[in-house]
Amino acid sequence: MPGSILDVDIDKPKWDQTTFMGRLKHFATITDVRKVFLSEKQLQDAKILVGKHRAKLTPAGTTEEELWKAKHIYDSAFHPDSGSQMNLGGRMSFQVPGGMSVTALMLQFYQTPLGVGVTQWMNQSFNALVNFTNRNAATSADPKDMLKSYLTATSTALVVALSLNFYARKAPSIVARCVPFAAVASANSVNIPFSRQDELKNGVPVYSKEGEKLGSSKKCAQKGIGQVVFSRVVMAAPGMLCVPIMMERMTKKSAWFRKKTWTHLPFQTVAVGCFLLFMVPIACALFPQQASMKVEDLEPDLKDSVGSQVNRVYFNKGL
Repeated sequence: MPGSILDVDIDKPKWDQTTFMGRLKHFATITDVRKVFLSEKQLQDAKILVGKHRAKLTPAGTTEEELWKAKHIYDSAFHPDSGSQMNLGGRMSFQVPGGMSVTALMLQFYQTPLGVGVTQWMNQSFNALVNFTNRNAATSADPKDMLKSYLTATSTALVVALSLNFYARKAPSIVARCVPFAAVASANSVNIPFSRQDELKNGVPVYSKEGEKLGSSKKCAQKGIGQVVFSRVVMAAPGMLCVPIMMERMTKKSAWFRKKTWTHLPFQTVAVGCFLLFMVPIACALFPQQASMKVEDLEPDLKDSVGSQVNRVYFNKGL
């Protein structure tokens, strides 16, 4: 076995994470929807190979390509902090099939209070699962806080959606079609901070560039969560704003499409899926996964304990 294979550092991303294109390539592999269909054996084989390589026991004959493939499978299914296997529905590779299904339902059943209520509840249930799965696992999560987060976000989405839906009755139909996006954006700004409120209360672990733990920071938690909220809104925006416009034009210009109402839900599902196929990795790549903050911007007590030897601290912002 070539000795060089042992020198491959798989704990650092294959591509430069200081550039957007490097992060895009990285997340395109992590969020690849094909990884949803990997068997348990394939996941465990990837985990074993990654573990052996970290222990400098890489099997003879392993190529660098095989090593990186295993690492990308590992990253898509196992949490970066705890190393535990993530549930399927909460993985970023499931964002396209899960997101396209729930979003299409919201866009389809936007006219009645019952339709709005049920679809918003489904969306917030899916969001809560994703938020919990991708939280910073170095902090504890109180089940009561998670339930409170879920109920608060769902209530927010329902209030916004039903209120806007009521006021949009006299507005052009395209306005009503865009109500689900307003509800989703509002709920995300509540759901994500609430589901990760332990980080806001106690801070997230911060590290030096060399990986030495320096303490916990609430300011870093605020920064990371803010970036995640923005990314999630960006992820949803194109599909939830462009598809309603497409539907509005097609129902007005095509008599066949207008009459064949059974085609509307499949069309919106596929259309949203096409947008998410690109937007999931793009949104994830907007900010570095290992976020950083200048020491001078930290809390005074943490800044004093870190000292002047370190310029920046690093932390996992979550997804």
